[in-house]
Amino acid sequence: MPIKTYGSAVYGIEAIAITIEVNISSGTKYYMVGLPDNAVKESMLRVESAINNSGYRMPRQKIVINLAPADIRKEGSAYDLAIAIGILAESGQVRAEKLDQYLIMGEVSLDGGLQPIKGALPIAIQGRADGFKGLILPKANAREAAIVDNFEVIGVDNLKEVIQFFNNEVTLQCTLVDTCREFSTHASKYESDFSDVRGQENIKRALEIAAAGGHNALLIGPPGAGKTMLAKRFPSILPPLNLYEALDTTKIHSVAGKLAASDSLMTTRPFRSPHHTISDVALVGGGTNPQPGEISLAHNGVLFLDELPEFKRTVLEVMRQPLEERRVTISRAKSSIDYPASFMLVASMNPCPCGFYNHPEKECVCAPGVVQKYLSKVSGPLLDRIDLHVEVTPVNFNELASNQPTEKSVIIRERVIQARDIQLKRFEGRPNVFCNAQMSSKTVRDLCQISEEGQGLLKNAMEKLGLSARAYDRILKVARTIADLANSEEISTGHLAEAIHYRSLDREGWCG
Repeated sequence: MPIKTYGSAVYGIEAIAITIEVNISSGTKYYMVGLPDNAVKESMLRVESAINNSGYRMPRQKIVINLAPADIRKEGSAYDLAIAIGILAESGQVRAEKLDQYLIMGEVSLDGGLQPIKGALPIAIQGRADGFKGLILPKANAREAAIVDNFEVIGVDNLKEVIQFFNNEVTLQCTLVDTCREFSTHASKYESDFSDVRGQENIKRALEIAAAGGHNALLIGPPGAGKTMLAKRFPSILPPLNLYEALDTTKIHSVAGKLAASDSLMTTRPFRSPHHTISDVALVGGGTNPQPGEISLAHNGVLFLDELPEFKRTVLEVMRQPLEERRVTISRAKSSIDYPASFMLVASMNPCPCGFYNHPEKECVCAPGVVQKYLSKVSGPLLDRIDLHVEVTPVNFNELASNQPTEKSVIIRERVIQARDIQLKRFEGRPNVFCNAQMSSKTVRDLCQISEEGQGLLKNAMEKLGLSARAYDRILKVARTIADLANSEEISTGHLAEAIHYRSLDREGWCG
């Protein structure tokens, strides 16, 4: 009778249980079937060395290994440990009583040591759902998998420990993680704070609005005005992650192999800042073995694009759909994978190549038409999807040298959380809508009612600035957020005027 051990394959951010069947019969060769890739096929050489170096015997007979279901492609080196235990159990060196209770995953070194794997958290979630008692995996991955409660997660250092465990020669300790404690100790721990920024009160206000409503923002201004500094502090004023969001975010980082051994649950919002030389595949995800891109790694957090016009046009255009849909689908010939991508986009740019167009003191030295050409590198449809265009002005010396204490991130975060609570109550009956930025056009019409005076103001703005229908919706969404921050039921003309003020790039002053 063939021996069965159990592993798992990760597709997107979900896992599927894989049965590893091992049969030993008369003959001389090793055979592996079930759509393995080269990394899986090579495992036989690693497994043979590991078994011999751990003091056990590799059978010199015909070994057939089947990875079922056989029509799903198996990738990577994480099946090594399950294959090794299957071979040893089939050859009578390991007892088989407990094999059906545990998922076994890990890459085996030649000396029998174990290397970390990707996707430990989705594997643990799937294992519990499928009714397994626990998961045996490398110690480096134990903390991230141990988030899953009512499920034994056993971290091991080498193959010998696993063999002794199944032979009842040793008792291995389960890894335990107290998720509530992780949250209470690490939530909202950010290195930088808004109190470090001198002056720039109008920009702080704009970023507070962006955080309160989940809006995308573009900071535009001269070099050295503090755009990057403000953007890096932006996550510190966002509401803390809830448990569901934290699990979702940790899953993606687990699949991408971005978690360190000391990490368990991600308790702070991710902040991703890719360089402008990034390719479109690296940004949205994909590759031969599809991996999540930067927009998915920024899920529930912030994607910061510094020097926006320097990014390749194709790279910026691939973001259009994920910005609207809040997910990205990677389609290949044989598979289609969904990655979540609910991120907030914060971008920064200079107004022109020299950086001093519209500067209050310095003269712009760019030739006529160059400013327009520079701004046109960012397409209109992408600008439409950015709710707040914020003009950043240089800080004057008096503000810079001032020792007056400025508002801390904690205080701003409190106001943001209050505004978000109002929104959560408003959207209770609407699935997948949690903040103002996620409202559909129909929801905007229903919930963002404005007075006749406000209608007149908006009509004038639309005609003068030549705004699109999408920009109209954006203004209403931002106005709704401003009203929420002011704890107002109605959207007043003041709220609308402030929202229109954040469409600077649509105004004629920026035409060059």
